[in-house]
Amino acid sequence: MKIFLAQQNYIIGDFEHNLSKIKEATNKAIEQGGDLIVFSELSICGYPPRDFLEFNDFINRCESAIEELLPLSKNIGIIVGVPERNPQVEGKDLFNSGLLLHEGEIKGSARKTLLPTYDIFDEYRYFEPAFDWKCIDFKGLKLAITICEDIWNLNTGSENMIYNPLYRTTPMDELMKEQPDLMINLSASPFDYTHAEDRMAMVKANVAKYKIPMLYCNGVGSQTEVIFDGGSLVFDKNANLIEEGKYFEEDLIEVNLTKDGGFTETIKQSSHDLPSEELTPPNYEPNLNIDRIYHALVMGIRDYFNKLGFKKATLGASGGVDSALTQALAVAALGKENVHAILMPSQFSSDHSVSDAEQLSINLGNKYDTIAIEPIYKSFMAQLEPHFKDLAFNVAEENIQARSRGNLLMAMANKFGYILLNTSNKSELAVGYGTLYGDMAGGISVIGDIYKMQAYKLCEYINDQAGKEIIPLNIITKAPSAELRPDQKDSDSLPDYLDLDTILYQYIELRKGPKEIIALGYDETLVNRILKMVNRNEYKRNQFCPIIRVSFKSFGVGRRLPIVGKYLS
Repeated sequence: MKIFLAQQNYIIGDFEHNLSKIKEATNKAIEQGGDLIVFSELSICGYPPRDFLEFNDFINRCESAIEELLPLSKNIGIIVGVPERNPQVEGKDLFNSGLLLHEGEIKGSARKTLLPTYDIFDEYRYFEPAFDWKCIDFKGLKLAITICEDIWNLNTGSENMIYNPLYRTTPMDELMKEQPDLMINLSASPFDYTHAEDRMAMVKANVAKYKIPMLYCNGVGSQTEVIFDGGSLVFDKNANLIEEGKYFEEDLIEVNLTKDGGFTETIKQSSHDLPSEELTPPNYEPNLNIDRIYHALVMGIRDYFNKLGFKKATLGASGGVDSALTQALAVAALGKENVHAILMPSQFSSDHSVSDAEQLSINLGNKYDTIAIEPIYKSFMAQLEPHFKDLAFNVAEENIQARSRGNLLMAMANKFGYILLNTSNKSELAVGYGTLYGDMAGGISVIGDIYKMQAYKLCEYINDQAGKEIIPLNIITKAPSAELRPDQKDSDSLPDYLDLDTILYQYIELRKGPKEIIALGYDETLVNRILKMVNRNEYKRNQFCPIIRVSFKSFGVGRRLPIVGKYLS
């Protein structure tokens, strides 16, 4: 049996676009003599649709799209993801389903049982969990079809495989009672820079346990802050990898299933090594999987602009690492002709900051302009002088400069139809080292899930890949500074970035409390100082723009803390 996995990039709610992609892949599979084609989770409407699911018209349009696909199914079996109405009075109105279309009819429905509500997920808000497990017959095969999370509640009995029983049932255990021939999983598995190994290990563990082949079709593309990296998988019944989809690209994967549960394709070596011991989050390593992070961020920018219908970006170019990295990523994603950098020196800016920022734009080939903020700052101070009187210069004057820059950038964005790229990094966002409505302004945060030390590594990576100095070396080597007062350095206000990042990682990603972090050998005063800054600045992050997510615990939709909470305060 010839089977195709269609790993595609959908636009949430754009039914014409999504259906066009699905039809195109299906016709290609038909032309190549395919028997079955598999699409990813909620492929008809895009994932995650969130509160669009509460609109009756949205569900009607999903159903209409299925009706349009049915004629194609006369020539091939189609497994597609779609929200399906719950026919029962009790429970939620919808199921998260995978439908098998064949011979012009809906031949069966597989409904998702395990509905995640952690991190970025909130599926139980919309969907009813299904407990009517049954295989679906197709051309003499029994197909055990599951949806994403359904394969993640797995107890292999192995000490080397993590088992975190979030749910009370395992759908494949139930489906195995019907002795299926093939497992198929429709997935929308979000990217983080360590997840590919986890996903590969989990799929392989399912095959090792149930002793039947598995086809795993994942989505690809960025949906605002959430990235899907593809990497669809095919394993034979002996848990050998047969095919692995491209990462950060669309792909149409073809395999030929034999009667004995094997494939005619040869066994492959994965591009991601399987972990040999229990899956646990890594310690903070700034250089870990930098290549993946780079490609995820580029795709995140590109898809955000394309799906919103924008082409051009602007940003403030300070001559520092963060703006330089953001600018280089934007040029890679959008093209040099679509990036406009704005240099906004103040009376406190150093000559080398301006020259470094200019050299960066020259190296990248993008347009840049300079707008000095000193006259604007002086105008503000003249108006405020009767009120400020003889009070000493402090953070108020610093923030006036930052907000002047924010206003200028938003004015350029409004006038020329740009999206403003925010350049704040995760370390700064964590401790509140930024100005609301100033350097925290923006339509999308490019590196808000990147710690400072990771930013340095990404800059080095960009230069290494280019084989030349794209980001000027002086930007990478000089001491970081906001340059909002004379001789200012980040180190005046913040701990050493390596210590800061490591402690933040323990608290944010690994969710360790202060006593646990101190027990690792970190100074108690330093730990308490950092964690208090994190929690005291929740109100700032609550007003921040969407952040492209590359870690397994990003600020934004996946991290929900009370603004006025007193824990660690």
